[in-house]
Amino acid sequence: MWIIFAFASALFAGLTSILAKCGIKNTDSNVATALRTIIVLIFSWIMVFISGSQNILTDISTKTLIFLILSGIATGASWLCYFKALQIGDVNKITPIDKSSTILTMIMAFILLEEKITLLKGISMILIGTGTYLMITKKENVIIEKKNNVWLIYALGSAIFASLTSILGKVGIEGIDSTLGTAIRTIVVLIMAWIVVFVTKKQHTIKDIDRNSWVFLVLSGIATGGSWLCYYRALQIGPASVVVPIDKLSILVTIAFSYIVFKEKLNKKSALGLLLIVIGTLSLLF
Repeated sequence: MWIIFAFASALFAGLTSILAKCGIKNTDSNVATALRTIIVLIFSWIMVFISGSQNILTDISTKTLIFLILSGIATGASWLCYFKALQIGDVNKITPIDKSSTILTMIMAFILLEEKITLLKGISMILIGTGTYLMITKKENVIIEKKNNVWLIYALGSAIFASLTSILGKVGIEGIDSTLGTAIRTIVVLIMAWIVVFVTKKQHTIKDIDRNSWVFLVLSGIATGGSWLCYYRALQIGPASVVVPIDKLSILVTIAFSYIVFKEKLNKKSALGLLLIVIGTLSLLF
């Protein structure tokens, strides 16, 4: 059952990237993140009350609450980095770097969560890592020009914080319903996102957001909510070292839509990298 939730998470996450790219085209990335999080929060708590898990709020342990808060902070940091990178860079370059958090997360799962490492998982990590490298390097020059590498810094930050999010979230939802855990984490992300907006003094730009951007921001928020609910359900009942790579297959959805919507094409090296990532990820299911 967790495999189904993991693949559903990947589908929604892929849609999130494209919808968010459309939504932040003419909007400050920090403001867009904060607004999207409101939608995610509403969506998450609606699901909490539908499932009836609000009744166990008073039973949450201190340890669980601490890890959920830390996971929320890591998520907020990852989002802020990711959508800033998405605003100034090529989605086909940024997404693979963000998804490279898979390797770091798998290593953390082996070390911190004591999940079993096998030869197949080791080979899968090599394939995913190689594929990611091929996708983020240029066709003829593997060194990205310095003048264009600002987005790269944000994308790397997104990957690191995303890894921490998964591990902290796995620990945080062990003792409670995953839907409630997701909703609590979202509160932390929302607070963090709006603090950044006010610190950067970008709150006044909200009034300048056009109708189309609002539509895409709302839709991306709903897609994110769906992805989170599926992801943390899968993470709760499945191994993090397998759930996380499956979730990162959202790259297939993202790249397909980026080709259709933004006309962003993959060169042969990037296509080979994508193939290696998919093979490496699917091999984890065996």
